[in-house]
Amino acid sequence: MLRSLFGEPPRVDSGTLKDAMAGMDNYLEAIRSRMEGTGDPDHFWRKIEVWTVGLKTSLDELEQSVYASDKFADRVSKHYEAEMSESEQDDYYRYVYFYKNGFIRVFSILDKLGTMLNTVLSLETERVKHHFSYFTVLRQLRFKGQHPELEHALLALKEQHEDALQRLRKRRNMEIHHMNPEMQDDLWQRHRSLNDKIKLEDIQANVADLQHGLEMVCGALIHVFRLLPVK
Repeated sequence: MLRSLFGEPPRVDSGTLKDAMAGMDNYLEAIRSRMEGTGDPDHFWRKIEVWTVGLKTSLDELEQSVYASDKFADRVSKHYEAEMSESEQDDYYRYVYFYKNGFIRVFSILDKLGTMLNTVLSLETERVKHHFSYFTVLRQLRFKGQHPELEHALLALKEQHEDALQRLRKRRNMEIHHMNPEMQDDLWQRHRSLNDKIKLEDIQANVADLQHGLEMVCGALIHVFRLLPVK
């Protein structure tokens, strides 16, 4: 959808994005086959079906945000907002919008995936922490020790993208929470720089982190929907 903003044709899935989408499609097919056979009297698998469809939609939206943030970032050449033309400033604000939208979606998808893992595998993570994240579920998965192949795959993926995820998580927390020490420090720096031009952050590094986030999400979806049982 967003590629039309740049006069480009619709996306053709490839790489890990294609594999993640295919994995979810295969899982949906297995779920629907099971429901046809058993009738799903408790509507458990119908719930999992709805969640899986929602994950597909969320992944599509994340990829579009990553793509758009990258495209708009490429249009920004100045290192100081005060030096930008009105057109470049508009592109900078569009980059910021899709960048923020992207890193929020990274953790939103992971947490939804964690909820699905917790439910299908009966991990009972809510007994450890009432409001739990994907990463809490990973710790519970390791503690239970009942699905070692899935556990090892997801932990290795987390370690592979650890640095970028830490930076994205900090940004996410700053964006969605009320005033915290990081935000106060940022405001203080701006206060000290009122009479000076404020240099922009490394936009391309931010986009690279967001790409890591997308790859992390795709990898997690691939592993989960390859190994998650339908029983």
